[in-house]
Amino acid sequence: MRGLVLITAVALLVANDARACTTFCFESNGTRVFGKNYDWDVEDGLAIVNKRGVAKTALTAEDPAMWTSRYGSITFNQYGREFPSGGINEKGLVVELMWMDQTMYPEGGRRRTLPTLQWIQYQLDTAASVDEVVASDAKVHISNTGSARIHFLIADATGAVATFEYINGKTVIHRGDKLPYPVLTNDMYQVSVTYLEYLDPNQPLTRSSLDRFVRASRGLPAGKNAVDEAFALLDDVAQAGYTQWSIVYDIAEKRAYFRTRLQRDIRFLDLDAFDLSCAAPVRVIDLNAPYQGDASKHVTDYSIETNLKLVRAAFAETEFLRATPSEEIDALARYPEQTACKP
Repeated sequence: MRGLVLITAVALLVANDARACTTFCFESNGTRVFGKNYDWDVEDGLAIVNKRGVAKTALTAEDPAMWTSRYGSITFNQYGREFPSGGINEKGLVVELMWMDQTMYPEGGRRRTLPTLQWIQYQLDTAASVDEVVASDAKVHISNTGSARIHFLIADATGAVATFEYINGKTVIHRGDKLPYPVLTNDMYQVSVTYLEYLDPNQPLTRSSLDRFVRASRGLPAGKNAVDEAFALLDDVAQAGYTQWSIVYDIAEKRAYFRTRLQRDIRFLDLDAFDLSCAAPVRVIDLNAPYQGDASKHVTDYSIETNLKLVRAAFAETEFLRATPSEEIDALARYPEQTACKP
């Protein structure tokens, strides 16, 4: 009876499928991978190669964080350069977001603030491990003025995995023994675990947030090719019409494999293939362009025109951002002009 009551209660918290994403991390046949389905209304996107040694100030009005990037990274961006939905840095740290309706960000106190998406770039710029991301919570926090309600799955090259959630104004982290399943969808982690543990194993599974958590947890590895397994699992939890990007990170190799709803061929970018020094140009590639295999052959130099086109399209296609004044949209797109190499 108790199990039935818990399942009924948590089933009422299922997130909007249009804002659905699935992430997981596992090791198979000696290869550690991190998988992500980006499920959203908007299909446009760039993969961006970010550099070391860049001084930045967060795009917030009050107590903005200030830092210099220590590590280069590959990120997947839809709302402009410096505001990614996820990525991997040269130390093997992976950070990915998912929507969660119950998110309530903490008050800052004496901490510096960051916009939601720029928090991801900050971590990839400055942290080498999950431990360092955890430690950063004492110094910076996500501004509670934003409209996006997000939680995160994070992994590193040591095998550590953690969830970051913001519940009732408090940071909640699951890792180690508190993370029995290295999976995250669109409900609070503990709610998802409770649902899985009390679910009838014979019950048919849908593509709801909680059922995708179950699918991903039950589908963790079978000892074959880890990248192929990860893409197969991403297929199993895909949302028809909403899964825009599927990404698999090979953490040890610092390689990001990806395919999109419009381009089904799997492509990849190797972080080690790029000059990450600050003097080198930032490099970008359209995720939906028609190319195969090694995508590094098709990258181009970043331009403000490319960023403006991306940001304007993303805001126009995102329902709750559509009414944003054009001058604010263009200011966001021009933000990278405020960053500079630090001597």
